[in-house]
Amino acid sequence: MTPQSGRPRVAVIGGGRMGAGIAQVFLTAGAEVTVQEPEAEAAHARIAKGLAIAESKSPAHNAADGLARLMMGPVPYGVDLVVEAVPEDPKLKIEVLAEAEGRAGERAVLASNTSSLSIGELGAGLERPERLIGLHFFNPVPVQALVEIVVTARTADDVLGRARQWVELIGKTGVVVNDSPGFASSRLGVLLGLEAMRMVEEGVASPEDIDTAMELGYRHPMGPIRLGDLVGLDVRLAIAEYLHQKLGDRFEPPRILRDKVAAGELGRKSGKGFYTWEEER
Repeated sequence: MTPQSGRPRVAVIGGGRMGAGIAQVFLTAGAEVTVQEPEAEAAHARIAKGLAIAESKSPAHNAADGLARLMMGPVPYGVDLVVEAVPEDPKLKIEVLAEAEGRAGERAVLASNTSSLSIGELGAGLERPERLIGLHFFNPVPVQALVEIVVTARTADDVLGRARQWVELIGKTGVVVNDSPGFASSRLGVLLGLEAMRMVEEGVASPEDIDTAMELGYRHPMGPIRLGDLVGLDVRLAIAEYLHQKLGDRFEPPRILRDKVAAGELGRKSGKGFYTWEEER
């Protein structure tokens, strides 16, 4: 799994919140990580901040050591793993995965962090689609314990085995799911979130009280509406529209979600969604 140097070599395509978090957990696990991101300076700062926060919580995490193994630039040849973490645009994902396949070399496992798109369809542009797998991380990556490992009918057995090793390396728990719209987590999580938004729209209860009901009544660590704000309401809308297309009317986005996205109220990243986040941005 690792090169002769003894350190795993990982490339992450995309340095936004998710990509930075993925890079951080691999750096913390001792890997050499290259991040491909047009806004390289901002991505580097984001990762450095995350490493510093981790170090402040545990002296076992050395931020300087992690940063010394971080490089910014295109996917290098000879990496062990490439994780695509660009926006949920199928065309864009297909393009960057095909480019990565050409750059990374034959031994690399290719992974998509998509939360709902078909892994099989994303692999259609690859010469060897059998080495593509889904690695669906959860936000915020450094603290979430789960990674969904998504396989297609063409995924090679050794690729699944290596993916399990990567998830174990970063201290996460992996669940294996067959390629289907929304996989397991997004399909269930989005459905719950959409119904919670409809309840706000219908005046059943406030966002705060709905979230508290799920947190205390069902032991959810975070309520579905607050989680939607954290993920991004634009992301939630895009996933809901995709699942609506694939699975039918039960995933139709409510008007309140469409209106908030149209108004630029995207959640934490814009400072306002169903909640106000000014102090937490």
